[in-house]
Amino acid sequence: MVLWRGQGRPVSEIAAALGTTPATVYRWLARYEQSGINGLTGSRSTGRPRSVPEPVRSRIIALTRSSPPAESGLSHWSSRAMARYLKCEGIEVSHNFIAELWRDHGLKLHRQGEF
Repeated sequence: MVLWRGQGRPVSEIAAALGTTPATVYRWLARYEQSGINGLTGSRSTGRPRSVPEPVRSRIIALTRSSPPAESGLSHWSSRAMARYLKCEGIEVSHNFIAELWRDHGLKLHRQGEF
C-alpha cells in the first residue's frame, strides 16, 4: 500500500487491487506516516472481545465429548439440542456459537462412528 501510494496510485485503486476498503488503506498509510516501517509490523488486531467466557466454552467441549445425560432423552448431541440443554444449566448460547466452537476445535460429531 505504502509503495503504491508513493508511486502516485490513488487510494481507491490500491483498495480495489487488494480487495479492501479505502478506509483500511488510509489507516495503514497513517500508521506508516506516524511510525515509519515499524508502524507496519508488530501491531495485531485484537478483534472483537470474546463474549462467552472460557469456563462456558470448556463446559461445551466437555459435554460434546461425552454422551448426553440419560434424563435428556437424547441419543447424541446436535448444536440445537446442546443449546437447549445448556439453558437448563443457566448457560445461554446460540446453536450457531456451539457449531462454530466445534469447528474451531475440529470436532465433527457427524463423522464419529458412534454417539
